[in-house]
Amino acid sequence: MTHSEFVAAYQSGRLAVQVDPKAAARLVSGRMMLPIFLLPVFGLAVGIALVGYFFSGAALFLAALAFRFFVRRSAPGFVLKRSLEDPRFYEYAVAAAILTEKQVVSGGGGV
Repeated sequence: MTHSEFVAAYQSGRLAVQVDPKAAARLVSGRMMLPIFLLPVFGLAVGIALVGYFFSGAALFLAALAFRFFVRRSAPGFVLKRSLEDPRFYEYAVAAAILTEKQVVSGGGGV
Protein backbone atom coordinates (compact mmCIF):
# COMPACT_ATOMS: atom_id res chain seq x y z
CA MET A 1 0.00 0.00 0.00
CA THR A 2 1.39 3.39 -0.94
CA HIS A 3 1.42 6.33 1.43
CA SER A 4 -1.33 8.18 -0.42
CA GLU A 5 -3.54 5.07 -0.36
CA PHE A 6 -2.81 4.66 3.36
CA VAL A 7 -3.78 8.26 4.13
CA ALA A 8 -6.95 8.09 2.04
CA ALA A 9 -8.03 4.75 3.53
CA TYR A 10 -7.31 5.88 7.10
CA GLN A 11 -9.17 9.16 6.71
CA SER A 12 -12.19 7.46 5.15
CA GLY A 13 -12.30 4.86 7.94
CA ARG A 14 -11.64 1.87 5.66
CA LEU A 15 -8.40 1.07 7.45
CA ALA A 16 -7.66 0.26 11.09
CA VAL A 17 -4.11 0.97 12.16
CA GLN A 18 -2.29 -0.74 15.01
CA VAL A 19 0.87 0.75 16.48
CA ASP A 20 3.10 -1.48 18.62
CA PRO A 21 3.46 0.61 21.81
CA LYS A 22 6.81 -0.86 22.88
CA ALA A 23 8.38 -0.51 19.44
CA ALA A 24 6.99 3.03 19.12
CA ALA A 25 8.43 3.95 22.53
CA ARG A 26 11.85 2.62 21.50
CA LEU A 27 11.69 4.55 18.24
CA VAL A 28 10.66 7.83 19.83
CA SER A 29 13.14 7.46 22.69
CA GLY A 30 15.91 6.81 20.22
CA ARG A 31 14.99 9.70 17.95
CA MET A 32 14.74 12.10 20.88
CA MET A 33 17.98 10.74 22.35
CA LEU A 34 16.03 10.36 25.57
CA PRO A 35 18.65 8.30 27.46
CA ILE A 36 21.37 10.84 26.63
CA PHE A 37 19.15 13.58 28.02
CA LEU A 38 17.78 11.76 31.06
CA LEU A 39 20.95 10.17 32.45
CA PRO A 40 22.56 13.53 33.34
CA VAL A 41 19.27 14.75 34.79
CA PHE A 42 19.01 11.66 36.99
CA GLY A 43 22.63 12.11 38.05
CA LEU A 44 22.04 15.76 38.85
CA ALA A 45 18.97 14.86 40.88
CA VAL A 46 20.89 12.30 42.92
CA GLY A 47 23.75 14.77 43.39
CA ILE A 48 21.38 17.48 44.61
CA ALA A 49 19.81 15.02 47.05
CA LEU A 50 23.23 13.92 48.37
CA VAL A 51 24.38 17.50 48.91
CA GLY A 52 21.50 18.02 51.30
CA TYR A 53 18.62 19.24 49.18
CA PHE A 54 16.76 15.97 49.37
CA PHE A 55 13.31 17.23 48.39
CA SER A 56 14.63 19.25 45.45
CA GLY A 57 16.62 16.26 44.23
CA ALA A 58 13.65 13.94 44.66
CA ALA A 59 11.39 16.39 42.82
CA LEU A 60 13.82 16.62 39.90
CA PHE A 61 14.19 12.84 39.80
CA LEU A 62 10.41 12.34 39.80
CA ALA A 63 9.98 15.03 37.12
CA ALA A 64 12.49 13.23 34.88
CA LEU A 65 10.69 9.92 35.45
CA ALA A 66 7.35 11.54 34.64
CA PHE A 67 8.81 13.05 31.45
CA ARG A 68 10.08 9.61 30.40
CA PHE A 69 6.68 8.07 31.15
CA PHE A 70 4.77 10.69 29.14
CA VAL A 71 7.11 10.42 26.16
CA ARG A 72 6.72 6.64 26.09
CA ARG A 73 2.96 6.86 26.65
CA SER A 74 2.42 9.30 23.76
CA ALA A 75 4.74 7.49 21.33
CA PRO A 76 2.03 5.50 19.47
CA GLY A 77 0.10 8.68 18.71
CA PHE A 78 3.28 10.36 17.50
CA VAL A 79 4.09 7.43 15.20
CA LEU A 80 0.59 7.43 13.70
CA LYS A 81 0.55 11.20 13.19
CA ARG A 82 4.00 11.22 11.65
CA SER A 83 3.11 8.26 9.40
CA LEU A 84 0.13 10.14 8.05
CA GLU A 85 2.29 13.18 7.28
CA ASP A 86 5.58 11.74 6.00
CA PRO A 87 5.81 9.03 3.30
CA ARG A 88 9.38 8.05 4.22
CA PHE A 89 8.51 7.68 7.91
CA TYR A 90 5.44 5.62 6.96
CA GLU A 91 7.59 3.25 4.90
CA TYR A 92 10.09 2.94 7.77
CA ALA A 93 7.35 2.28 10.36
CA VAL A 94 5.75 -0.43 8.21
CA ALA A 95 9.10 -2.05 7.38
CA ALA A 96 10.07 -2.07 11.07
CA ALA A 97 6.68 -3.59 12.00
CA ILE A 98 5.87 -0.66 14.26
CA LEU A 99 2.77 0.15 12.23
CA THR A 100 0.40 -2.53 10.95
CA GLU A 101 -2.68 -1.99 8.84
CA LYS A 102 -5.93 -3.93 8.81
CA GLN A 103 -8.74 -3.47 6.33
CA VAL A 104 -12.02 -2.69 8.08
CA VAL A 105 -14.72 -5.09 6.94
CA SER A 106 -18.15 -3.57 7.00
CA GLY A 107 -20.68 -6.21 7.95
CA GLY A 108 -23.80 -6.97 5.98
CA GLY A 109 -25.91 -6.39 9.07
CA GLY A 110 -28.89 -8.22 7.60
CA VAL A 111 -31.79 -9.40 9.73
